[in-house]
Amino acid sequence: MKVFLMTIALSLLALALAEWVLRLRFGFGNPLLYVGDPDIGYLIAPNQSVVRNGNAIRINPFSMRSEPFESQKSPGEIRLFFIGDSVVNGGWWTPQEYIISEQVKRELQKTGNPVSVLNASANSWSPRSELAYVQRFGTFDASTVVLVINTDDLFATAPTSLVVGHHPNYPDRKPVAAIVEIVNREWLSRQPTSPALQAVYDETGDRVGKALDAIAKIHAIVQANQATFLLVMTPLLREVETAPRDYEITARKRLGELLLSNQIQFVDMLPIFKINGNPKSLYHDHIHLNQRGNQQVSDRVLQWLSQ
Repeated sequence: MKVFLMTIALSLLALALAEWVLRLRFGFGNPLLYVGDPDIGYLIAPNQSVVRNGNAIRINPFSMRSEPFESQKSPGEIRLFFIGDSVVNGGWWTPQEYIISEQVKRELQKTGNPVSVLNASANSWSPRSELAYVQRFGTFDASTVVLVINTDDLFATAPTSLVVGHHPNYPDRKPVAAIVEIVNREWLSRQPTSPALQAVYDETGDRVGKALDAIAKIHAIVQANQATFLLVMTPLLREVETAPRDYEITARKRLGELLLSNQIQFVDMLPIFKINGNPKSLYHDHIHLNQRGNQQVSDRVLQWLSQ
């Protein structure tokens, strides 16, 4: 009986220790939560502050990875509005202070003026999601709006809320324990894709055309709000190491035609990354940038702003 009780006690102690390590070291048990939206697809739930893998993630009332800000700009205030997907968001792998928007903010603060740099972004957002966000919330009286896309965004499917609460990357409630979160993530990752979600993934038609149309509409909204617009495009790692594939070259050509016809300012990070002798040093994985890659993007944005 004593052996049995000792085994139970040691097992409970091991579970408690594992829970403690998972929470304090990796941030499990307290994930960012998402809310579904019929137009945008989903947003990061507002007013959250979590730590994942040791990195702080703070979300303001507008589902932005930014500090709260006043609706009206103060006299002399510099206000930029970044919008994009996980490249702009930075994800769990990037501390708040090293995401692109915060790097830009630090440099602009050296002017001595009040500065607000907003960051509306979420994993796997596409130009259609970003358009829906801008249509819903506007441009927040920003003087400049910077839309950041990556190559894959040109081929993205329609926004959907079906992933919220059903995909491990888009939880809609807190787990009761860190260990439970890990089990849930593993279980959800093994579930088959629902027919409804698969239908979204199998979207036919001209996806590139729909993405370009969304970019053009964002540009028009920004102009209507008397702000300047900049489009930034980051490449996939394999594009830097080798070259874009034929279908990507075709999409890039169509994008170029849109930029020309609409007179959209554009920063293409592909040739900039290509001159780097070690492109892997700029990437967290095959698509997302690390702190060094983020710095390259923020430097180019700052260079454009100074022109």
